[in-house]
Amino acid sequence: MPSEKILASISNTIAEDDILSAVVQIDLVTSNGYHPARAALIIKKPSYLRLELLPVIGTPDFFLAASPAKMSIFLPAKGEFYHGQPTAANLQRFLPWPIDIEEIVMIFAGTYPSMKDMFSDYQSYQEQDLLRIEMTAQSGCSQIIWVGKNNRLMKLVRKNEHGKEVYNVKYDNYEEQNPVAGEITINMADGVTSVSIKYSELKIEKATDLSIFNLPVPDNVKTIPLD
Repeated sequence: MPSEKILASISNTIAEDDILSAVVQIDLVTSNGYHPARAALIIKKPSYLRLELLPVIGTPDFFLAASPAKMSIFLPAKGEFYHGQPTAANLQRFLPWPIDIEEIVMIFAGTYPSMKDMFSDYQSYQEQDLLRIEMTAQSGCSQIIWVGKNNRLMKLVRKNEHGKEVYNVKYDNYEEQNPVAGEITINMADGVTSVSIKYSELKIEKATDLSIFNLPVPDNVKTIPLD
């Protein structure tokens, strides 16, 4: 199969009009230690995200909703509601994920992030039993993906315009009935920070209502702008 068709197949793992919802086990490692969590995750390409951290007992104590236009975060225990632009910097104030929301959504949807500008070049060749595809943007940023049988995405490496690795992603534990990897791990280039998610109760449905990605302001809370 030509590389163009393989790339199209991978990028359409989850269609633009699909919503993916699941319960996820999150394993986060930072310089401050290991932070496991269980969460409800809902995503829609290109950059719609909803995340609710689920405590062992009781109701969620962290709500995040993001769309291309805005991001909202509600912390019930503190009675605080934050709102602002859906930027990586704003997200990092609450979650140590130093990646754009659009890239997170694309990765968690089982595909590779799009570049901010057009590809100027790409090459592909066999590497053992995997197909390696290198994509370079006009800015000089690049990414490499490794594709296995049935066009399953196995690994991704993202590099900046200087050719230095920014992060890599591993896609593991595919099940025959699911197009998305059962476990996805993002490793940052610092060699320390990583986030891994394991899917359960995964559903893929056609998007009919995007209001789930809009977090209304509850009564009697303090609203705090992020920008």
